[in-house]
Amino acid sequence: MEYLKGKRILLGVTGGIAAYKCCELIRLLRKAGAGVRVVMTPAAEQFITPLTLATLSGAEVLRDLFPSGGSVDHISSVREADLLILAPATANTLAKMAGGIADNLLTCCLLAARIPVLAAPAMNCAMYENPATAANIRTLRERGVHFVGPDVGWQACGESGPGRMSAPEAIFREAADLLLRPGQIRGTMVITAGPTEEPLDPVRTLTNRSSGRMGYALAGAAAMLGWRVRLISGPVTLDPPPAVDLIPVRTAAEMMDAAWREAKEADCFVGCAAVADFRPDHAARNKIKKCGEESLKLTLVPNPDIIRTIAGLDTVLAVGFAAETEHLAEYARHKLATKDLDLIVANDVSSTETGFGSEDNAALMIFRDGREVSLPRMRKEDMALRIISEINDLLDRQSRESAPV
Repeated sequence: MEYLKGKRILLGVTGGIAAYKCCELIRLLRKAGAGVRVVMTPAAEQFITPLTLATLSGAEVLRDLFPSGGSVDHISSVREADLLILAPATANTLAKMAGGIADNLLTCCLLAARIPVLAAPAMNCAMYENPATAANIRTLRERGVHFVGPDVGWQACGESGPGRMSAPEAIFREAADLLLRPGQIRGTMVITAGPTEEPLDPVRTLTNRSSGRMGYALAGAAAMLGWRVRLISGPVTLDPPPAVDLIPVRTAAEMMDAAWREAKEADCFVGCAAVADFRPDHAARNKIKKCGEESLKLTLVPNPDIIRTIAGLDTVLAVGFAAETEHLAEYARHKLATKDLDLIVANDVSSTETGFGSEDNAALMIFRDGREVSLPRMRKEDMALRIISEINDLLDRQSRESAPV
């Protein structure tokens, strides 16, 4: 999903061996929809070529402080950007930033920047632990510069300690968090996603086929549309979207505890998880062995109804999902009423082209007032944006109706 569509990044690359990691960082940023422009120091060209970064970013690399065209690149480039990422941020460049030195195009950009700056330090561990570097970083933090890392581990010089530049994924996540946090947060949205697992014994569980894709897409869309998001997720293989707080759980009981704790402080709750309706009355302490031809009998007990419980909170807008294999509208309307929801999103999971495990979905949205919106087959990420937009409109409508005349 293009979480950062329309965002413009100025990526400053300095002279450190970690410069090669910027290739992957550029790929992640562009995959998320952001536009990337690279500015390099002369020392950076000793580690990676401008052609490589221009090819990956799709834009000419800025290198010259005095270009032949006469434009003032350090002013125009920063004015056009939403965020400046400095990666790698060497000890030398951090010292120049702290001292206000502008002796190349990148340091001029940093001095002229009136946008957020995110620095990813990368240097030898002794250089990082030097009191001068510590003082420079402390000064920059006080001035509002954001930092990610560094990591601890083996370095190119053969030493081990703090100073390794953070992984591109970590830098990307911090950048997205800065870009997706609007000045005005709509509120807090709690979303459940994925399956739950109910243990039979130490190696077996009762679970379902939910991939979590829809819930994770909703979390990403909500963050992009102005929400502070708490994502309560069962076991999945997905990475959480940027700017989303992940709360991992396994069983329905754990999800219930987390949902109740988080929803009490939230404005909206979206129950998208495929929660097991039943669980074994007890889990065997050791692995259950197959004994001849004897059948295995299980006693199942009901799990807590998370959606219905949270919907009982008067302060929360409650949205539920109904995964059905037949009588879609009928069952969804019944669930909307019995669980006292404000909105339900129903989808047919019997189709191999939509539902569990697929990249696409189709759904029927039914509101408390009887209004229905049909969503044709589309990518789950696109559907998530539609659903969150409808939730925003619903909350705005409720706010207008409750406002004093």
